[in-house]
Amino acid sequence: MTQDVGPATLRRITARLMPLFCLMYLIAYIDRQNVSYAKLQMADALGMSEAVYGLGAGLFFIGYFLFEAPANLVLARVGARVWFARIMATWGLITIALGFTDSPAMFYGLRFLLGAAEAGFFPGVLYVLTLWYPQAHRGRMIGAFMIASAVANAVGALIGGALLDLDGLLGLAGWQWVFIATGIPAVALAPYVLWRLPNGPDAAPWLGVEQRAWIEQTLRAEADASPDPGHASPWRAMLDRRVLLLALMYVGFPLAAYGLSYWLPTVVKGFGVSNTVNGMLNVIPWILVGLALWWLPRHAARVGYSAWHIAGPALVGAACLVLSVVVPGGVAKFALLCIAAPAIFAAQPVFWSLPPTFLRGAGAAAGIAAINSIGNLGGFVAQTVVPAIKQATGSDILPMLFPALCLTIAAGLVFLVLPQLSRAPVRDAGG
Repeated sequence: MTQDVGPATLRRITARLMPLFCLMYLIAYIDRQNVSYAKLQMADALGMSEAVYGLGAGLFFIGYFLFEAPANLVLARVGARVWFARIMATWGLITIALGFTDSPAMFYGLRFLLGAAEAGFFPGVLYVLTLWYPQAHRGRMIGAFMIASAVANAVGALIGGALLDLDGLLGLAGWQWVFIATGIPAVALAPYVLWRLPNGPDAAPWLGVEQRAWIEQTLRAEADASPDPGHASPWRAMLDRRVLLLALMYVGFPLAAYGLSYWLPTVVKGFGVSNTVNGMLNVIPWILVGLALWWLPRHAARVGYSAWHIAGPALVGAACLVLSVVVPGGVAKFALLCIAAPAIFAAQPVFWSLPPTFLRGAGAAAGIAAINSIGNLGGFVAQTVVPAIKQATGSDILPMLFPALCLTIAAGLVFLVLPQLSRAPVRDAGG
Protein backbone atom coordinates (compact mmCIF):
# COMPACT_ATOMS: atom_id res chain seq x y z
CA MET A 1 0.00 0.00 0.00
CA THR A 2 1.53 3.33 -1.07
CA GLN A 3 2.44 5.88 1.57
CA ASP A 4 0.11 8.65 0.34
CA VAL A 5 -2.97 6.46 -0.08
CA GLY A 6 -4.48 7.72 3.20
CA PRO A 7 -4.47 11.47 2.47
CA ALA A 8 -5.55 10.87 -1.12
CA THR A 9 -8.42 8.66 0.03
CA LEU A 10 -9.64 11.20 2.59
CA ARG A 11 -9.50 14.00 0.03
CA ARG A 12 -11.58 11.97 -2.41
CA ILE A 13 -14.14 11.03 0.25
CA THR A 14 -14.44 14.63 1.37
CA ALA A 15 -14.87 15.91 -2.18
CA ARG A 16 -17.56 13.32 -2.95
CA LEU A 17 -19.53 13.17 0.29
CA MET A 18 -19.31 16.45 2.17
CA PRO A 19 -20.85 18.77 -0.47
CA LEU A 20 -23.89 16.49 -0.69
CA PHE A 21 -24.23 16.15 3.09
CA CYS A 22 -23.88 19.91 3.50
CA LEU A 23 -26.50 20.59 0.83
CA MET A 24 -28.91 18.15 2.50
CA TYR A 25 -28.34 19.76 5.91
CA LEU A 26 -28.75 23.23 4.44
CA ILE A 27 -32.17 22.29 3.07
CA ALA A 28 -33.11 20.51 6.31
CA TYR A 29 -32.19 23.47 8.46
CA ILE A 30 -34.07 25.93 6.28
CA ASP A 31 -37.14 23.70 6.51
CA ARG A 32 -36.71 23.56 10.27
CA GLN A 33 -36.23 27.29 10.78
CA ASN A 34 -38.71 28.69 8.23
CA VAL A 35 -41.30 28.67 11.00
CA SER A 36 -39.57 31.64 12.66
CA TYR A 37 -40.19 33.79 9.55
CA ALA A 38 -43.65 32.44 8.79
CA LYS A 39 -44.53 33.43 12.38
CA LEU A 40 -44.32 37.13 11.48
CA GLN A 41 -47.57 36.73 9.47
CA MET A 42 -48.95 33.27 10.19
CA ALA A 43 -49.70 33.76 13.89
CA ASP A 44 -51.98 36.73 13.24
CA ALA A 45 -53.54 35.14 10.14
CA LEU A 46 -54.62 32.05 12.10
CA GLY A 47 -55.36 33.89 15.36
CA MET A 48 -52.58 32.23 17.37
CA SER A 49 -50.94 33.84 20.41
CA GLU A 50 -47.16 33.77 20.92
CA ALA A 51 -47.48 30.83 23.32
CA VAL A 52 -49.83 28.85 21.05
CA TYR A 53 -47.57 29.37 18.03
CA GLY A 54 -44.49 28.52 20.10
CA LEU A 55 -46.08 25.23 21.18
CA GLY A 56 -46.80 24.34 17.56
CA ALA A 57 -43.25 25.21 16.51
CA GLY A 58 -41.86 23.20 19.43
CA LEU A 59 -43.87 20.04 18.67
CA PHE A 60 -41.30 19.38 15.92
CA PHE A 61 -38.89 18.35 18.66
CA ILE A 62 -41.32 15.92 20.28
CA GLY A 63 -41.66 14.01 17.01
CA TYR A 64 -37.91 14.26 16.58
CA PHE A 65 -37.29 12.88 20.07
CA LEU A 66 -39.67 9.92 19.73
CA PHE A 67 -38.47 8.74 16.33
CA GLU A 68 -34.77 9.63 16.23
CA ALA A 69 -33.24 6.53 17.83
CA PRO A 70 -35.50 4.09 15.89
CA ALA A 71 -34.71 6.00 12.68
CA ASN A 72 -30.95 5.65 13.24
CA LEU A 73 -31.30 1.94 13.91
CA VAL A 74 -33.18 1.56 10.62
CA LEU A 75 -30.38 3.54 8.93
CA ALA A 76 -27.78 1.13 10.31
CA ARG A 77 -29.82 -1.75 8.86
CA VAL A 78 -30.92 -0.46 5.41
CA GLY A 79 -28.07 1.97 4.66
CA ALA A 80 -27.73 5.71 4.18
CA ARG A 81 -28.76 5.84 0.52
CA VAL A 82 -32.37 4.69 0.86
CA TRP A 83 -32.95 6.11 4.32
CA PHE A 84 -31.67 9.63 3.65
CA ALA A 85 -33.69 9.77 0.40
CA ARG A 86 -36.81 8.76 2.36
CA ILE A 87 -36.14 11.37 5.03
CA MET A 88 -35.76 14.17 2.48
CA ALA A 89 -38.86 13.28 0.47
CA THR A 90 -41.14 13.06 3.50
CA TRP A 91 -39.92 16.20 5.24
CA GLY A 92 -40.21 18.16 1.99
CA LEU A 93 -43.81 17.07 1.40
CA ILE A 94 -44.79 17.90 4.99
CA THR A 95 -43.14 21.33 4.72
CA ILE A 96 -45.18 22.05 1.58
CA ALA A 97 -48.33 20.91 3.41
CA LEU A 98 -47.58 23.44 6.17
CA GLY A 99 -48.20 26.13 3.56
CA PHE A 100 -51.86 25.10 3.52
CA THR A 101 -52.38 25.09 7.28
CA ASP A 102 -55.85 26.38 8.16
CA SER A 103 -55.99 25.89 11.93
CA PRO A 104 -53.77 25.62 15.02
CA ALA A 105 -54.62 21.89 15.26
CA MET A 106 -53.36 21.26 11.70
CA PHE A 107 -50.23 23.29 12.48
CA TYR A 108 -49.59 21.18 15.57
CA GLY A 109 -50.03 17.90 13.70
CA LEU A 110 -47.80 18.85 10.77
CA ARG A 111 -45.02 20.20 12.96
CA PHE A 112 -45.02 16.92 14.93
CA LEU A 113 -44.93 14.93 11.69
CA LEU A 114 -42.09 17.10 10.36
CA GLY A 115 -40.01 16.21 13.42
CA ALA A 116 -40.81 12.52 12.98
CA ALA A 117 -39.93 12.67 9.27
CA GLU A 118 -36.59 14.41 9.77
CA ALA A 119 -35.62 12.31 12.81
CA GLY A 120 -32.41 10.45 12.14
CA PHE A 121 -30.88 12.80 9.59
CA PHE A 122 -28.40 14.80 11.70
CA PRO A 123 -27.36 11.91 13.99
CA GLY A 124 -27.48 9.65 10.94
CA VAL A 125 -24.82 11.73 9.21
CA LEU A 126 -22.72 11.75 12.40
CA TYR A 127 -22.93 7.95 12.46
CA VAL A 128 -22.19 7.62 8.73
CA LEU A 129 -19.06 9.76 9.17
CA THR A 130 -17.72 7.10 11.56
CA LEU A 131 -17.87 4.62 8.64
CA TRP A 132 -15.73 6.85 6.42
CA TYR A 133 -13.32 8.83 8.61
CA PRO A 134 -10.75 7.93 11.30
CA GLN A 135 -11.30 9.58 14.68
CA ALA A 136 -8.59 12.21 14.15
CA HIS A 137 -10.49 13.68 11.19
CA ARG A 138 -14.09 13.58 12.43
CA GLY A 139 -14.10 16.84 14.37
CA ARG A 140 -13.16 18.85 11.29
CA MET A 141 -15.69 16.99 9.15
CA ILE A 142 -18.46 17.58 11.69
CA GLY A 143 -17.50 21.26 11.78
CA ALA A 144 -17.62 21.44 7.99
CA PHE A 145 -20.98 19.68 7.99
CA MET A 146 -22.41 22.03 10.61
CA ILE A 147 -21.29 25.08 8.65
CA ALA A 148 -24.26 24.20 6.45
CA SER A 149 -26.54 25.14 9.36
CA ALA A 150 -24.99 28.60 9.45
CA VAL A 151 -25.34 28.95 5.68
CA ALA A 152 -28.93 27.71 5.99
CA ASN A 153 -29.77 30.34 8.58
CA ALA A 154 -28.19 33.04 6.40
CA VAL A 155 -29.97 31.83 3.25
CA GLY A 156 -33.16 31.27 5.22
CA ALA A 157 -32.95 34.82 6.55
CA LEU A 158 -32.62 36.23 3.03
CA ILE A 159 -35.33 34.16 1.41
CA GLY A 160 -37.61 34.10 4.47
CA GLY A 161 -38.01 37.86 4.48
CA ALA A 162 -38.28 38.04 0.69
CA LEU A 163 -40.91 35.27 0.54
CA LEU A 164 -43.02 37.07 3.13
CA ASP A 165 -43.08 40.05 0.79
CA LEU A 166 -44.67 37.86 -1.93
CA ASP A 167 -47.89 38.21 0.05
CA GLY A 168 -50.84 37.98 -2.36
CA LEU A 169 -48.95 36.40 -5.29
CA LEU A 170 -51.14 33.74 -6.95
CA GLY A 171 -53.62 34.23 -4.15
CA LEU A 172 -51.28 32.92 -1.48
CA ALA A 173 -50.15 34.69 1.67
CA GLY A 174 -46.47 35.42 2.24
CA TRP A 175 -46.24 32.87 5.07
CA GLN A 176 -47.62 30.21 2.73
CA TRP A 177 -44.87 30.96 0.20
CA VAL A 178 -42.28 30.52 3.00
CA PHE A 179 -43.32 26.89 3.49
CA ILE A 180 -44.05 25.95 -0.12
CA ALA A 181 -40.86 27.40 -1.60
CA THR A 182 -38.61 25.88 1.06
CA GLY A 183 -40.21 22.43 0.91
CA ILE A 184 -39.80 21.88 -2.84
CA PRO A 185 -35.95 21.57 -2.84
CA ALA A 186 -36.06 18.66 -0.36
CA VAL A 187 -38.47 16.70 -2.56
CA ALA A 188 -36.41 17.50 -5.67
CA LEU A 189 -33.10 16.37 -4.11
CA ALA A 190 -34.37 13.00 -2.80
CA PRO A 191 -34.01 11.12 -6.14
CA TYR A 192 -30.46 12.43 -6.55
CA VAL A 193 -29.54 11.15 -3.05
CA LEU A 194 -31.00 7.74 -3.92
CA TRP A 195 -28.91 7.68 -7.11
CA ARG A 196 -25.56 9.04 -5.94
CA LEU A 197 -25.03 8.33 -2.23
CA PRO A 198 -23.19 5.06 -1.43
CA ASN A 199 -23.97 3.21 1.79
CA GLY A 200 -20.31 2.89 2.73
CA PRO A 201 -16.74 2.73 1.38
CA ASP A 202 -17.23 -0.79 0.01
CA ALA A 203 -20.11 0.48 -2.18
CA ALA A 204 -18.35 3.62 -3.46
CA PRO A 205 -17.48 3.19 -7.17
CA TRP A 206 -15.15 6.20 -7.01
CA LEU A 207 -12.79 4.51 -4.52
CA GLY A 208 -10.10 2.10 -5.66
CA VAL A 209 -9.42 -1.30 -4.11
CA GLU A 210 -6.37 0.03 -2.27
CA GLN A 211 -8.31 3.00 -0.90
CA ARG A 212 -11.14 0.81 0.40
CA ALA A 213 -8.60 -1.48 2.05
CA TRP A 214 -6.93 1.51 3.73
CA ILE A 215 -10.21 2.71 5.25
CA GLU A 216 -11.11 -0.75 6.49
CA GLN A 217 -7.69 -1.37 8.02
CA THR A 218 -7.47 2.08 9.64
CA LEU A 219 -10.90 1.90 11.26
CA ARG A 220 -10.31 -1.68 12.43
CA ALA A 221 -6.96 -0.70 13.96
CA GLU A 222 -8.63 2.16 15.86
CA ALA A 223 -11.31 -0.17 17.20
CA ASP A 224 -8.72 -2.78 18.23
CA ALA A 225 -6.61 -0.13 19.98
CA SER A 226 -9.51 1.21 22.04
CA PRO A 227 -9.73 -0.05 25.64
CA ASP A 228 -13.53 0.13 25.35
CA PRO A 229 -15.09 -2.67 23.28
CA GLY A 230 -18.33 -0.79 22.78
CA HIS A 231 -21.79 -2.34 23.08
CA ALA A 232 -23.07 -5.35 21.22
CA SER A 233 -26.66 -4.17 21.83
CA PRO A 234 -27.72 -0.74 20.50
CA TRP A 235 -30.35 -0.50 23.23
CA ARG A 236 -27.68 -1.03 25.88
CA ALA A 237 -25.61 1.71 24.23
CA MET A 238 -28.50 4.16 24.64
CA LEU A 239 -28.62 3.41 28.37
CA ASP A 240 -24.85 3.75 28.82
CA ARG A 241 -24.16 6.17 31.68
CA ARG A 242 -21.80 8.17 29.50
CA VAL A 243 -24.42 8.54 26.74
CA LEU A 244 -26.97 9.86 29.22
CA LEU A 245 -24.47 12.27 30.77
CA LEU A 246 -23.50 13.64 27.36
CA ALA A 247 -27.19 14.04 26.48
CA LEU A 248 -27.77 16.00 29.69
CA MET A 249 -24.77 18.21 28.94
CA TYR A 250 -25.90 18.79 25.37
CA VAL A 251 -29.43 20.03 26.18
CA GLY A 252 -28.33 23.61 26.80
CA PHE A 253 -26.74 24.03 23.35
CA PRO A 254 -29.76 23.37 21.09
CA LEU A 255 -31.98 25.14 23.62
CA ALA A 256 -29.91 28.30 23.33
CA ALA A 257 -29.44 27.91 19.56
CA TYR A 258 -33.13 27.47 18.79
CA GLY A 259 -34.14 30.09 21.32
CA LEU A 260 -31.87 32.57 19.56
CA SER A 261 -32.67 31.62 15.95
CA TYR A 262 -36.41 31.44 16.66
CA TRP A 263 -36.45 34.83 18.33
CA LEU A 264 -33.88 36.81 16.32
CA PRO A 265 -36.25 37.79 13.47
CA THR A 266 -38.74 39.10 16.05
CA VAL A 267 -36.02 41.13 17.80
CA VAL A 268 -34.89 42.65 14.51
CA LYS A 269 -38.48 43.40 13.53
CA GLY A 270 -38.59 45.62 16.62
CA PHE A 271 -36.11 47.90 14.83
CA GLY A 272 -38.97 48.93 12.51
CA VAL A 273 -37.43 47.44 9.34
CA SER A 274 -39.20 45.70 6.45
CA ASN A 275 -39.36 41.92 6.14
CA THR A 276 -36.68 41.90 3.44
CA VAL A 277 -34.31 44.12 5.47
CA ASN A 278 -35.03 41.93 8.50
CA GLY A 279 -33.82 38.93 6.54
CA MET A 280 -30.71 40.75 5.32
CA LEU A 281 -29.72 41.79 8.85
CA ASN A 282 -30.20 38.25 10.10
CA VAL A 283 -27.52 37.04 7.68
CA ILE A 284 -24.80 38.71 9.76
CA PRO A 285 -24.80 36.43 12.84
CA TRP A 286 -24.91 33.29 10.69
CA ILE A 287 -21.85 34.33 8.69
CA LEU A 288 -20.05 34.61 12.02
CA VAL A 289 -21.37 31.18 13.04
CA GLY A 290 -19.88 29.66 9.89
CA LEU A 291 -16.48 31.20 10.61
CA ALA A 292 -16.55 29.92 14.20
CA LEU A 293 -17.50 26.39 13.12
CA TRP A 294 -14.56 26.39 10.72
CA TRP A 295 -12.00 27.80 13.17
CA LEU A 296 -12.64 26.19 16.57
CA PRO A 297 -12.29 22.48 15.58
CA ARG A 298 -9.02 23.29 13.83
CA HIS A 299 -7.78 25.21 16.85
CA ALA A 300 -8.67 22.29 19.14
CA ALA A 301 -6.79 19.86 16.86
CA ARG A 302 -3.75 22.13 16.76
CA VAL A 303 -3.34 22.94 20.48
CA GLY A 304 -4.88 19.78 21.96
CA TYR A 305 -8.30 18.99 23.30
CA SER A 306 -9.53 20.88 26.36
CA ALA A 307 -12.85 21.08 28.20
CA TRP A 308 -12.66 24.81 27.54
CA HIS A 309 -13.21 24.19 23.83
CA ILE A 310 -16.77 23.30 24.82
CA ALA A 311 -17.35 25.31 28.01
CA GLY A 312 -15.57 28.49 26.92
CA PRO A 313 -17.81 29.31 23.92
CA ALA A 314 -20.89 28.38 25.98
CA LEU A 315 -20.00 30.89 28.68
CA VAL A 316 -19.28 33.60 26.11
CA GLY A 317 -22.66 32.95 24.49
CA ALA A 318 -24.46 33.08 27.84
CA ALA A 319 -22.75 36.34 28.80
CA CYS A 320 -23.71 37.97 25.51
CA LEU A 321 -27.34 36.87 25.86
CA VAL A 322 -27.49 38.41 29.33
CA LEU A 323 -25.81 41.62 28.18
CA SER A 324 -28.26 41.87 25.28
CA VAL A 325 -31.00 42.28 27.89
CA VAL A 326 -29.06 44.83 29.96
CA VAL A 327 -27.50 47.21 27.44
CA PRO A 328 -29.61 50.01 25.95
CA GLY A 329 -30.16 50.52 22.23
CA GLY A 330 -31.21 48.17 19.46
CA VAL A 331 -27.84 48.25 17.67
CA ALA A 332 -25.92 47.19 20.79
CA LYS A 333 -28.43 44.42 21.50
CA PHE A 334 -28.15 43.10 17.95
CA ALA A 335 -24.32 43.25 18.07
CA LEU A 336 -24.29 41.16 21.25
CA LEU A 337 -26.64 38.60 19.70
CA CYS A 338 -24.25 38.45 16.71
CA ILE A 339 -21.50 37.39 19.13
CA ALA A 340 -23.75 34.99 21.03
CA ALA A 341 -24.73 33.05 17.90
CA PRO A 342 -21.22 31.80 16.91
CA ALA A 343 -20.36 31.15 20.55
CA ILE A 344 -23.39 28.89 20.96
CA PHE A 345 -22.64 26.85 17.83
CA ALA A 346 -18.82 26.76 17.84
CA ALA A 347 -18.35 24.11 20.54
CA GLN A 348 -20.69 21.55 18.99
CA PRO A 349 -18.24 19.89 16.52
CA VAL A 350 -15.83 19.28 19.40
CA PHE A 351 -18.68 17.89 21.50
CA TRP A 352 -19.81 15.51 18.73
CA SER A 353 -16.33 14.04 18.38
CA LEU A 354 -16.69 12.56 21.89
CA PRO A 355 -19.36 9.81 21.48
CA PRO A 356 -17.45 7.81 18.81
CA THR A 357 -14.55 7.41 21.24
CA PHE A 358 -16.57 4.75 23.10
CA LEU A 359 -19.40 3.86 20.69
CA ARG A 360 -19.10 1.70 17.59
CA GLY A 361 -21.31 0.12 14.93
CA ALA A 362 -25.04 -0.05 15.65
CA GLY A 363 -24.22 1.08 19.19
CA ALA A 364 -22.81 4.31 17.75
CA ALA A 365 -25.95 4.83 15.65
CA ALA A 366 -28.16 4.34 18.69
CA GLY A 367 -26.03 6.26 21.18
CA ILE A 368 -25.51 9.31 18.96
CA ALA A 369 -29.23 9.37 18.20
CA ALA A 370 -30.07 9.16 21.90
CA ILE A 371 -27.77 12.07 22.76
CA ASN A 372 -29.15 14.21 19.95
CA SER A 373 -32.81 13.36 20.57
CA ILE A 374 -32.63 14.08 24.30
CA GLY A 375 -30.54 17.18 23.72
CA ASN A 376 -32.92 18.51 21.10
CA LEU A 377 -35.74 18.48 23.62
CA GLY A 378 -34.06 21.77 24.49
CA GLY A 379 -35.45 23.01 21.18
CA PHE A 380 -38.97 22.16 22.33
CA VAL A 381 -38.38 23.97 25.62
CA ALA A 382 -36.93 26.99 23.81
CA GLN A 383 -39.82 27.31 21.37
CA THR A 384 -42.43 27.00 24.12
CA VAL A 385 -40.87 28.72 27.15
CA VAL A 386 -39.30 31.64 25.28
CA PRO A 387 -42.61 32.77 23.68
CA ALA A 388 -44.37 32.25 27.03
CA ILE A 389 -41.85 34.59 28.69
CA LYS A 390 -42.43 37.09 25.89
CA GLN A 391 -46.19 36.90 26.40
CA ALA A 392 -45.89 37.29 30.16
CA THR A 393 -43.43 40.19 30.09
CA GLY A 394 -44.24 41.94 26.82
CA SER A 395 -40.49 42.25 26.16
CA ASP A 396 -38.79 41.20 22.92
CA ILE A 397 -35.42 40.78 24.61
CA LEU A 398 -36.08 39.59 28.20
CA PRO A 399 -36.74 35.98 27.01
CA MET A 400 -33.02 35.72 26.20
CA LEU A 401 -32.25 35.33 29.92
CA PHE A 402 -33.69 31.80 29.96
CA PRO A 403 -31.42 30.29 27.27
CA ALA A 404 -28.50 32.15 28.87
CA LEU A 405 -29.16 30.36 32.16
CA CYS A 406 -29.43 26.96 30.45
CA LEU A 407 -26.21 27.57 28.51
CA THR A 408 -24.38 28.44 31.73
CA ILE A 409 -25.57 25.20 33.32
CA ALA A 410 -24.37 23.26 30.24
CA ALA A 411 -20.94 24.88 30.54
CA GLY A 412 -20.70 23.84 34.18
CA LEU A 413 -21.72 20.27 33.34
CA VAL A 414 -18.78 19.99 30.92
CA PHE A 415 -16.36 19.82 33.85
CA LEU A 416 -18.50 17.23 35.64
CA VAL A 417 -19.24 14.98 32.67
CA LEU A 418 -15.93 14.79 30.78
CA PRO A 419 -14.08 13.00 33.62
CA GLN A 420 -16.81 10.34 33.48
CA LEU A 421 -15.67 9.46 29.94
CA SER A 422 -12.31 8.25 31.24
CA ARG A 423 -13.13 4.65 30.32
CA ALA A 424 -12.87 5.81 26.71
CA PRO A 425 -9.89 8.16 26.46
CA VAL A 426 -10.33 11.07 24.06
CA ARG A 427 -7.72 11.06 21.32
CA ASP A 428 -7.56 14.34 19.42
CA ALA A 429 -11.26 14.94 20.07
CA GLY A 430 -11.03 18.31 18.38
CA GLY A 431 -10.65 16.63 14.99
